[in-house]
Amino acid sequence: MASDQQSKIVTWLEQIMVGFGAGWVMYLMLGLSVISLGIILERAWFFHSLKDDLAQLAADLRKALDVSFDAARKRLEQSPSAEAAVVMAGLELADKGADSVETAMEGAAALQRMKLERRLAYLATLGNNAPFIGLFGTVIGVIGAFKALDADAAKGATEAAGQMANKQVMGAIAEALVATAVGIAVAIPAVAANNTYQRMIKSTLANTEALSKVLLAHLRAVPRAEASVRPVEKSAEKSAEKPAEKSGKGGKKSEGGKKPKDDDAKSGEGAES
Repeated sequence: MASDQQSKIVTWLEQIMVGFGAGWVMYLMLGLSVISLGIILERAWFFHSLKDDLAQLAADLRKALDVSFDAARKRLEQSPSAEAAVVMAGLELADKGADSVETAMEGAAALQRMKLERRLAYLATLGNNAPFIGLFGTVIGVIGAFKALDADAAKGATEAAGQMANKQVMGAIAEALVATAVGIAVAIPAVAANNTYQRMIKSTLANTEALSKVLLAHLRAVPRAEASVRPVEKSAEKSAEKPAEKSGKGGKKSEGGKKPKDDDAKSGEGAES
């Protein structure tokens, strides 16, 4: 009983796969390839829109930070790059300190990474699985070829019928091989585009970190500069206080010197009397 049920299931699946053939697999792959091409073109336009001269941007940012934070904001607003958007998020909290700025830029970098990686999961999935979908079509085609051979053997056909069966077998095998080729052809552009965009994302994030360091270095250098100015001011104050102290001591000495003269005068008056 169990073997009969298994044979019925196998026969039913065989009829379904042979009935539909491998053609639907190729149509499916064609539809997936169109979606993949659309994503590739959309991502190419997106990354192109973010292009900027980052070396010049970093140099301009250093100069602007030496002037004021408002000047730095205006310069970053002129850049369409993701790096500028991240640094702008940190610049908004420049008055809160370097730690707050660093945290804000880390959050902004995470959001920019999500934007950069949008829809790339589809390309990765399609690139990994398209060959297997094509292989599934190949299996269906081979099953159809064996089904044709089995039907030819069951009929014990004439030479003309045998030639017809051979044509059916060859057609099923050709369809199977085409399905495999289509799967590989769909996978290659998807994998290549995904790898290219992933490298671009890594480069963008590295540039973001480098540009963020420019702002953090400026913020952390300002307190040190103020600390180096304060000892100079204190030493100047001390040097200004020293002459005043010396003059005060001199006045006390002169007062002390007058007292003996007064005593001598009083003693002279007493002698005359």
